[in-house]
Amino acid sequence: MRKYIMLTSLVAILSLSCKNIETNNDQNTNKVPSDTTADQKNSTVEIREKLDGIQYKMMKGKTWLKANEKNEAALQIVMDANRTDKLNLAKMDSIIVPNKLDGKREDYLPFPLQVQALKNVDKIIFFSYPTQTFAAYKNGKLAYTGPTNMGREKDPTPTGLFFTNWKAEKTNSTFNDEWELKWNFNIENKLGVGFHEYQLPGYPASHSCLRLQENDAKYLYEWANQWVLADKENVKAKGTPVIVFGEYPFKGKKPWLQLLTTPKSFEISEDEITQLVAPKMEMILKEQNNSKLVAQNKE
Repeated sequence: MRKYIMLTSLVAILSLSCKNIETNNDQNTNKVPSDTTADQKNSTVEIREKLDGIQYKMMKGKTWLKANEKNEAALQIVMDANRTDKLNLAKMDSIIVPNKLDGKREDYLPFPLQVQALKNVDKIIFFSYPTQTFAAYKNGKLAYTGPTNMGREKDPTPTGLFFTNWKAEKTNSTFNDEWELKWNFNIENKLGVGFHEYQLPGYPASHSCLRLQENDAKYLYEWANQWVLADKENVKAKGTPVIVFGEYPFKGKKPWLQLLTTPKSFEISEDEITQLVAPKMEMILKEQNNSKLVAQNKE
């Protein structure tokens, strides 16, 4: 994890990053399918049932890629299913592939399309440790979702309620200044934990940060709100709430492999999100109302 950074050193803050990032110049440049991007950016994902009848099978990675390398929509779905990016998908001997590839990203990922309990929450982001996925909701409707690779066993990502604070389009690791991060958004100032673009090997691999595909990191970077500082030592308003939850079975198989036998059992239910948020709702709404008051006073 990163060292504790005081608010009095904003320059130093902008250089924070996860310490475990492996040096590699190859970055994921895959684009989210255009129809999905339009839906998600406008937060207009319709309230509907997910695509039905999806089944998964194991295939040789290179064989599937050779046959589908020009099918960007299918490639995105398969990368998501395997919690990885294009660079690392090509390195995998075996991958899971759905029988239907004509759906939207959210059809293949576990978060529900709506959560009624979040209708009064303007924006909120969830990161699920066991499923290695994230989701952003706007007033209870799923606005965006995708895969993530979180903290490895030695350096697990802390769980609980956080709020986005500072961000940097491009920053470098304090552990090794040759390691460049894109679209970095910090969520825990004392521990230096944040989400950003970096390689997804297909399993928890970081020193506590939340890795994302490049387009996903860029989306959240632009979508979430920064904190507002009263001065160099005090926070006037917090940013977007972020909830990190669950546990990862580091000693076992990748949890999403259960999709091969029981596709529906891997879904995160609306009730699960509701129960997760309930004890945190008072704080979330309190900070949301405060942020609105601060914004109004600026006008």
